[in-house]
Amino acid sequence: MSTFPGSPPLIKGGLVLLDPNNGSVQRVIALQYNSDTISRTLQIQGAGGESGDRMEALRLKGPPIETIKLEAEIDATDQLEFPEANATAVEVGLHAQLAALETILYPSSATLQENHDLASTGSLEIIPATAPLTLFVWSKNRVVPVRITEFSITEESFDTSLNPIRAKVSLGLRVLSINDLDYSSRGGSIFMVYQQQKERLAQRAPNGQLGALGIGGLFS
Repeated sequence: MSTFPGSPPLIKGGLVLLDPNNGSVQRVIALQYNSDTISRTLQIQGAGGESGDRMEALRLKGPPIETIKLEAEIDATDQLEFPEANATAVEVGLHAQLAALETILYPSSATLQENHDLASTGSLEIIPATAPLTLFVWSKNRVVPVRITEFSITEESFDTSLNPIRAKVSLGLRVLSINDLDYSSRGGSIFMVYQQQKERLAQRAPNGQLGALGIGGLFS
C-alpha cells in the first residue's frame, strides 16, 4: 500500500519479552494489525473486606487489578505474493508468528527435560520455570508488565499444505502491579512509571464545575 511522502510511521502495539533478572530484551512481537478495540477492567483493591467497616471505607490497599483484552489479526496473504522475500511464510504460513506468541506460555523444552532428569534421579525439589517478564506496549503512554491469562487462536484460512495463512488471536492480560512484583525489581519499576504516567495525564484533564452537575454547592 502506497503512502504519502512524509506521512508519520504507523506505530504498532505488541509484546516485549525481557529477561527477568537483567532486563535484557529477548524478543519483540509487534502486532501485524493494531486491534480496533481494547477492553480494560479495573477492580478496586479496598482495605475493607466487608461493607459497614467505616474505618476502612475510603482506604486503598494497593493499585487496582487491571485486566486487558484485545483481538489481533494476522494475515500472510501479502507475504505470499512475494515469495522470494518471505521464504518462511511460503514454507510454514503463520506457524512461526503464532509459535512466537504461544511459546510465551510454555516452559522451555530444555527446562522440561531437566525437570524430568531431576525427577528420575529422585530429586524432591523441582523449581518451576521462570517465564520472561512480558510487557504490553500500546504507545509510549502505555508500557506495562503483564501476565497472559487467556489465549485463543482462530485459524481462518489455509494454504495447500494446510499451513494457516489468516488467523485471529484473542489475548487476555492481567497487569502485574507492585502487589505482584517486588517494588525494586525491573517489573516493579516499569509498573510505577506506568502509574505515574497516569497521574501526569490526569493532571492535564480539564477540571469540571459543580454548576455543570446542576448543583450550586455541596453543603448548602
